[in-house]
This record gives sequence, structure tokens and C-alpha cells, in this order.
Amino acid sequence: MQNTPLSLRSAISEYWTSLIACLFWIQYSYGMPHVIRIGGIFEQTDGPVSLVSAEELAFKFAVNNINRNRTLLPNTTLTYDIQRINIYDSFEASRKACDQLSLGVVAIFGPSHSSSSNAVQSICNALEVPHIQVRWKHHPMDNRDSFYANLYPDYSSLSYAILDLVQYLKWKTATVVYDDSTGLIRLQELIMAPSRYNIRLKIRQLPLDTEDTRPLLKEMKRGREFRIIFDCSHHMAAQILKQAQTMGMMTEYYHYIFTTLDLMAINLEPYRFCGVNMTGFRILNVDNPQVASIVEKWSMERQIPPKPDSGLLEGIMTTDAALTYDAVHIVSVSYQHAPQMTVNSLQCHRHKPWRFGGRFMSYIKESHWDGLTGRLSFNKTTGLRTDFDLDIVSLKEDGLEKVGKWSASGGLNITEVPKRKGINITDSLANRSLVITTILEEPYVMLKKSDRALVGNDRFEGFCIDLLKELAGLLGFTYEIRLVPDGKYGSQDDKGQWNGMIRELIEHRADLAVAPLTITYTREKFIDFSKPFMSMGISILYRKPNSTNSGFFSFLNPMTPDIWVYILLAYLGVSCVLFVIARFSPYEWYDAHPCNPGSDVVENNFTLLNSFWFGVSSLMQQGSELMPKALSTRIIGGIWWFFTLIIISSYTANLAAFLTVERMDTPVDSADDIAKQTKIEYGVIKDGATMSFFKKSRVSTFEKMWAFMSSRPRTSLVKSIEDGIQRVLKSDYALITESTTIDYITRRNCNLTQVGGIIDSKGYGIGTPIGSPYRDKITIAILSILEDGRLHMLKEKWWSGSSCLDEERRETGPMGIQNLGGLFIVLASGLVLSVFVAMAEFIYKLRKTAEREQVYIPTDHFEYVPNSICPFFLKLKRCENDIKLIGLEFEFILPSTIAEKLATMTILSQKLLNSL
Repeated sequence: MQNTPLSLRSAISEYWTSLIACLFWIQYSYGMPHVIRIGGIFEQTDGPVSLVSAEELAFKFAVNNINRNRTLLPNTTLTYDIQRINIYDSFEASRKACDQLSLGVVAIFGPSHSSSSNAVQSICNALEVPHIQVRWKHHPMDNRDSFYANLYPDYSSLSYAILDLVQYLKWKTATVVYDDSTGLIRLQELIMAPSRYNIRLKIRQLPLDTEDTRPLLKEMKRGREFRIIFDCSHHMAAQILKQAQTMGMMTEYYHYIFTTLDLMAINLEPYRFCGVNMTGFRILNVDNPQVASIVEKWSMERQIPPKPDSGLLEGIMTTDAALTYDAVHIVSVSYQHAPQMTVNSLQCHRHKPWRFGGRFMSYIKESHWDGLTGRLSFNKTTGLRTDFDLDIVSLKEDGLEKVGKWSASGGLNITEVPKRKGINITDSLANRSLVITTILEEPYVMLKKSDRALVGNDRFEGFCIDLLKELAGLLGFTYEIRLVPDGKYGSQDDKGQWNGMIRELIEHRADLAVAPLTITYTREKFIDFSKPFMSMGISILYRKPNSTNSGFFSFLNPMTPDIWVYILLAYLGVSCVLFVIARFSPYEWYDAHPCNPGSDVVENNFTLLNSFWFGVSSLMQQGSELMPKALSTRIIGGIWWFFTLIIISSYTANLAAFLTVERMDTPVDSADDIAKQTKIEYGVIKDGATMSFFKKSRVSTFEKMWAFMSSRPRTSLVKSIEDGIQRVLKSDYALITESTTIDYITRRNCNLTQVGGIIDSKGYGIGTPIGSPYRDKITIAILSILEDGRLHMLKEKWWSGSSCLDEERRETGPMGIQNLGGLFIVLASGLVLSVFVAMAEFIYKLRKTAEREQVYIPTDHFEYVPNSICPFFLKLKRCENDIKLIGLEFEFILPSTIAEKLATMTILSQKLLNSL
């Protein structure tokens, strides 16, 4: 070789280099073993030996698919070794694992239960052979099990998914039912929720060593626990659903959440039309066509049907089976990408690990695969599957449907598209038969009067009955009306127990409460209400008092006595001021003899008497023939006229009402008035919303009223509205109740009236049990008939037809002497007064004349004054400013002494007339 030319040596070197490279490539490509083996350890199921678990069937199914397709391992045949053990037999599981390791397996699958799995895991960890799990297992985070991978979703992520769903559903209370202690670990995020969220949880455990859950279900039903989370296997879930149906707990009021990922494996056909709310999770990606094809092939090849009474579906691939299928594939994918490695027979007693085990385990944790259960990826440290998607499924009438999705990165996303409102609101109520609880009260619910015996719903009539017919026609449901047994609306006693219609709804003996049921805060915590179909308040029903007549002096009523006094003072003040100003102003004086230029005598029209006469004539809207001349007096006159204009106009406007309307004098006019007195007894309907209002009110007036009523419950509280009406009519009693009821009563009973205004504002609603799916439908229907005016027409139908006259619309009747008699009294009094004043004036003038003529008239002669007035009854005739007597002769047949005296009086009278 030393004599070989350099070019030849170079060619030979390249040849050997290429040959060695080809040999390495061939060895790399075809150097993998033609046969690799995996081991599977599975628990035997109860029953015949021929019955094998779904995981074992899926294990074989996956191996056969890989060998048939040849896409993952084109030049390698995958074989398996299967060992069966008894459940919870950890010693046998260890022995079987050692047997498989001696055969040279690259990975061991199973077993499922914790005790056996832990034994196998410790052996695999010691010999550095990958251990693959497909069931939930509590895995401590201490990195001791580095040769461990679990395809089952991480329990903490599952717990977050359940918590997110509970929050989305806005549950405030829930019951958690777990099968064994591991359930508390799986649901730890939910169990810790009350400390962070406003959720009240009740924790219960399923009975051990038995599938009879009826005692537990009965206890939850008695406790009205309608929102329940079950953490159990799908086998147990199927038994729970069957027993819940026999207990009457598969209704629309219950909502169940199952944490098992195999809800689709349960036969839910008997529950589709029960109305029960059932929600669960699913990891099997059946929406993928390839996955659906594999699942269908699995269903066809499976030969072991479930037990007839198990409540499970035949041929359904469970989550454990799907995870086992994916586990076999992820190991095959990892082995495909692994470098050349040899598999040795390992002996448990030698403790010599597999030389390639650590590298192969790393490839498994780093591998990614889109399997039947979605994207497969592992945490490189713990070997747990954390990146996964969960489908949210819910039971519908068409079966189990996907309504949302949850992922660790994106959280909860509900994708169900709600049905458009207004197109079809009868989905949940069509053809359903509902039980209606109600109570007799006019005009809402009444017994129909008929000559023949009526049965069923035909016995009743009223506003609420017509409303119920409208709702049934709109929503398409049928109903049965039942009167509440105790005849009460519903109130809570000191122990927190309810009665009446509220209790009927709480205990689900009725679906709807259609009655004048007031919506209150306390009731809303135990039942649900629709939107109000009628608004009302609280008022006082009292016996109508006897009407008070206007009286003889009712013309003074339009103004209060104070105003009359002020008018009188104003009149006196203006008259006096006018007199003073008229005397003070030089322009108010005038020449009494304008034809005599030399006369210096001036006069003033506004004497004191004339000033008073000007004021009263202006007040009475009459002319006084006195005209102010000065600007100052005219200002006074104008202001006084303006004042009298407003006074007279106001008086005239109110006079008609005061003379024609009969007013009723009620002893109380408001709640404050009735609370301040004790003469009139008052009360409410027992166990009604009005009683609850006063009982819980913190307003001082209402607290005082409740203290009065509670101190005498036998007399203040009535059993029904009929009893209250009779008490109001027969005794001095006031009933406090809803204003709409009072309106109906007062229209039909003319002896009753409403006193005062509205105390409180509330509404009547239709009650449903908490969580009822009917509430929203009922609310939409109520709004529909409210908008098109049918609800108003129903009210007019039952509230109209009043037999009593409405005081506000009563026509004005003719006025009698009782209205205007006082005016005649005033007129007669004025006439009498004027006569006496005239006589006084005459006597006064007569004395003045006698003093001027120096004629002495003894005092005892005044008893003959009436006879001396006779000359004034002579006819007078005015002629050229002179008054002359037109002779009329009178003959007096009197005694001589009286005649002499009278003659003297007559002479004086004639002289008095001459002086006029």
C-alpha cells in the first residue's frame, strides 16, 4: 500500500468511507427490532372469566390497528403481553409486572386501582421502564416517579373546570356527593370555593358497599337540595339516575353535574323528556370524523355487551378505553422517533435498570399526538397531562348535546346558541301538564255559581283564572287547579318553616302559584317569581261614615274663619286709610257752591261713613256713586278693587263645590292618624304579605302599628278578606290590605271606602319553585299579553260593574234649604236690623229737634213713640227740592190724656219733617 499512488489511495479511502456510512444508515433504518413488546396488566371484572375490561379490549384493538396500518411502525410488529389480576391485589400485580419485565417489554400499561398501580409503579421506577396510566391517580409532586406518564386529565384542572361551570350557572348553593375519599382530592378547588366565592356547599358521601342510594336521595329531597354534583363512576351514575327517577327527582327543578367523563356511555333515553337538567364533561373528541370512524369500528368489533340492568349503552367506547387506545399510540410514536435501542430481559431481584429506559421515557414525555381524546402532551417533570380540552355536554330532548368547551388556557366557553326569543317560547311547556295552586279571593279566584255540579277547573272563575287561560293558550300547556289546603298565601314562622302556597312550591307539590301573591324579598329567597302582572300598594279599608250636610251657613265654608277675619280687618283698614288720605289730600276737597265765587266753603265726599260704604260696596261688586278724585285715593281704590276681584273670584269658584258635595267626616285619614289612636281597632290578613310588611318594617309608624296588632292577634288579625270585610261593616275596625282588593270591594259595597293614600308599592307575580325553567317562559307570556292590552281588558272585566256611585263623578243635584237656608237667615236678620236702626235714628233725631225747639218730652212719653211715627207713613212727594205733605187724615180714638200727649208728639214730628 505504500507503493500505491496517492490518487488511488484517495479513491480507496472514499470508497470505504461511503461503505461505512451506508452500513450505518442501513443499520439505523432497519436496525430497530422487528418485534417489540408492551405489557398490559388489567383487573378482572366481576362475573365469568370470559368478561374482560374495556381497557384490555382497547389495548388489543390499538395494537391490531397499528400492525394493520403500518404507518407508525412500518418495519416493526407490535406485540403485547396481557396479565390479569384481582382488584386491589398489589402482590399479584408486582409479580405479574416482574414476569412481563423478564420478557423484555418497553412499557407497562396499568393496572388501574391505586394500590396495585403503586406497586407496579415502584418496580418500573426502580428498573427505569416507562409506566403508562389511563385512570385518575393522586400523584404527589415530589418527582420521585420520573418513569410515569398519565393520559388522564390532571385532577386540579378538572376541579377548575367544575368550578367554572358552577360559577357560570350562578349557583349559590350546591351539594357535592362523592364516592370515596379520592373524590375530595379531585374536587379540592370546588370544596375550597366557599372561602373565595359566595357559594354554600353541602358535602355528602355515597353509601359504601352498596348501590342503593335511595336513602341518601330521600334525604336530599327532604332537604330541598336541587343542585347536586356527583363524583362517581359512570356505572354508579347510571344506578343513581334510575333510583332518582323512582324517587321523583328527575324533574325540571333538579340539576345534576357528573364529573365522570363517560356520561355518554349511560343510557339516557328514559330521561330525555323528564325535563331534568343534566350536565357533564366529555374528553372523547367525537366531532372529529376520524375519531368517529375509529369509535364506530370499535363498537362493531366489541363482543361483550353490558349487563341488561346496568343502565349502560352497548358498544360505547368509554374514556378509559379511548385513553388506553391513545396510550398505545403515544408509545408507538415515541418508539418510532427513538434511536436504535435494545430491549433486555430485566429481573426484579437484580435491580439492574434498562439502559435505554430514561431516554425512552423522555421521548414519551416530549411526544405529541392527536388522538381520540384530543391533543396529547405531558408535563416533562410530572408526566401529567395538563393541556387538554373538555366538551361540556347537556341532556336535551334529542339526547346528549355539546353546549360548550373548557380548556386550561381558555377556560369555559359556552357555545350553545340560545333560541331566539319570540319565535317559539313554548319549547319547555308545550303539552306539559302543570299543577296550579291558588287561593279563593274575589275577584281573582272565585267558585263559579251554577245550577249543576261542576268538577275540575270548571269550578273556578276570576281574574287569575282568565289570566291562566291566556297563558295556557299562549304556551300550550294544560293544568290542574288545586286550592291550597291551609287556605293561606304563605308566611314563615319562627322556626323558618313556610305555610300556604309558598310551601306548596317549595315542596314541589305545585308547579305554579297563580293568585294575588305579592312579590316580597323574603319569598324571593325561597321561590322564584315572574314579572308582576299587576301593581298595587297597601291602603286602609274602613266603613263609610255618615255624610255631613252643608249646613245653613255653608256659604261661609269656601274660606276658613281666619280668611274671613283677615278680610274684615282688611276692609276696616282700607276704609280708615281711605278716610285719612282723602282728608289729607287737597285734591279730594271741592267747592260746595261753585256758583258762588266768593264762597270759601269746601266739602269732602269721603266722610268716615262714606269711606266704609265705599269699601263694602266695592267688596260686594256694587257701585257706591263715590268717585275718588285725587291720585292717592284712586290708588287705594284700585288696589282694593284688585283685592276684592281675587277674593270674590276664588270664593265663587269654591262655593259651588261646597254647596253641592256632601262631605264625609272620617275619623282617620292616613296611617299616621290610625297609629296615633286606639279607639278604632285595625289589623291585617293573617300570614299574608301585608302582615309580613308590617312585621319587618323599620319605619317607626309601621313598627307602632305592628306592636298594636301583635299585642291583640285574636282581634286584629283576620283569617281571610271576607272575615275582614264583615268586621269592618259590623264593628269599629279598619282592615289594612292591598289597594286593588280595596278598589274591587268599594265598587261593590257602598258602605265601605278607602281611607288615605298608598302606603307601600308592590306587585303580584306568578310563583314557581326555585330554578324552575317555566319562570322565564311565563314572564315572556305575561309581557306579551300586557303589551297587547289583554291584561287591561281582563281587569276591566272583573273590576267594572260597580253598583255604587263614584263620588268624583256624581252629578250635581238641586240645592235645597239645607244648602242656602243661611242666606235667608242673613237676609231676615238684615231686615230686622234695619228696622231697629231706623227707629233708633228717628228717636235720635226727634230728641235733637226737641232740644233745638226747647220742647220738653218726658221720658215716659216715649212709650207712645209708635203712634208718633204714623206721620212717616204718609205719602211723600218730591217737588223742586221741597218735601210737602199730601194730606191724609187719620182718626185716633184715644183717651183724652193720651190724645193730648200724642198731639204734642205729632207737632214735633211735623216740625221734624219740615226741617227735612
